[in-house]
Amino acid sequence: MLHLDLATGSRTTATTAATTATTGPVAPTEVPAPPGPPPGGEPCDLVTVPARQGLEAVDILRRGADQEAVGPVLHDGQCATLGFLVPPGTAEAWDVPGSACTQTNGRGLRIPAEPPVSGSGWLLPPGDDTSVTDPAVLRAALDQAARLIEAADNCR
Repeated sequence: MLHLDLATGSRTTATTAATTATTGPVAPTEVPAPPGPPPGGEPCDLVTVPARQGLEAVDILRRGADQEAVGPVLHDGQCATLGFLVPPGTAEAWDVPGSACTQTNGRGLRIPAEPPVSGSGWLLPPGDDTSVTDPAVLRAALDQAARLIEAADNCR
């Protein structure tokens, strides 16, 4: 799992049985925090989800009416989790089962040109006019992705 070990902490929600059944267990992978804030870019928090659900959510967001709805997305080196950059302060109210939101309060993470943690890479890299993903839009896409995965798994 992408993990930013920042002094501001993180808010993690419990994984429900339905989410675990649809996404499978994900062992966390600790990734060291970047050495100080990268220069430039918009401040952001980081929502991490299992890769299967995250990839479905990316597809949902990119197929939507507003094709610019998804901001930069990171993947960990093992491609087990995805990290969506969201506005700072999102972690205060983030309660989506099976996901975690790391708070940065604008101090530790800004949208950089290069991935902010070693061993990670960009699934969707930031562009010149890139903004973060709207948390309400991301929440809806993650919910829809979980339902699609559950339906697909129940067809077996």
